[in-house]
Amino acid sequence: MRIKTVWAAFFSPTGNTASAVCDVARTAAETLHVPLRMLDFTLPAQRAGVHSFCETDFVVFGVPVYAGRVPNKVLPFLRAGFCGGEALAVPVVTFGNRSFDDALIELRNTLEELGFHTVAGAAFAAGHAFSEKIAPGHPTEADRAQRRAFARAAAEKVRQAQTLPAPVSVAGRDPVGPYYTPLGLDGKPAAFLKAKPKTHAERCRSCGRCAAACPMGSISKDDPTAVPGLCIKCQACVRVCPVHAKYFDDPAFLSHVAMLEQTYTRPAQSQTFL
Repeated sequence: MRIKTVWAAFFSPTGNTASAVCDVARTAAETLHVPLRMLDFTLPAQRAGVHSFCETDFVVFGVPVYAGRVPNKVLPFLRAGFCGGEALAVPVVTFGNRSFDDALIELRNTLEELGFHTVAGAAFAAGHAFSEKIAPGHPTEADRAQRRAFARAAAEKVRQAQTLPAPVSVAGRDPVGPYYTPLGLDGKPAAFLKAKPKTHAERCRSCGRCAAACPMGSISKDDPTAVPGLCIKCQACVRVCPVHAKYFDDPAFLSHVAMLEQTYTRPAQSQTFL
């Protein structure tokens, strides 16, 4: 099939998904000898309007896994903000060393519903957003080599295809199951939906980086200590603060993080599907 443009499209609050998607898309573009274009829809201003594609586009489309699924606050935008237009697509999810559960098949199904034709899929293990102790060091050179090999195989599959493919077969339940229930150290469900980041006032310089990085636009630009909007616990504000002023102190959230650090010490394996 003739491809004129490869796209890297992603929602990536802490950069893990952007890294994986861009590795795959860049290699696919090089393999197919076509231009690469970026579509970052992480921030609210980047989610305005509708993004339309056509049959000569090849879109590597990525999101992080939240509770075993596509982030529920992102799904409405995906469904309203993208038109596949018969473009070929590669759904990619990144997960923080526990499991990707049904996220990849949910993303595949969503893209198919939007008029894309999925030709390959991947779930890449990454460092966990909640803690640098969980799967540290990603992406390794081995991670990047796996991404590039997958991208070359997907590009060759596209190059050789004569007709539109059936949806790629990936792991997961269809229809998808419920969201993963976070657990605390005591093994009981940990309820922290209302948890929001706090600020060490004595450290904060009011630089505004946390407000600018928040994918929900929930941190006040005038007063960075205020979080009047919804928090999805992505840790973007914590990661971007140059003086480490942002933190979480919700007991249930911290108990869940401790459980993850204690339980998921083995390196999770990435999976690719062609």
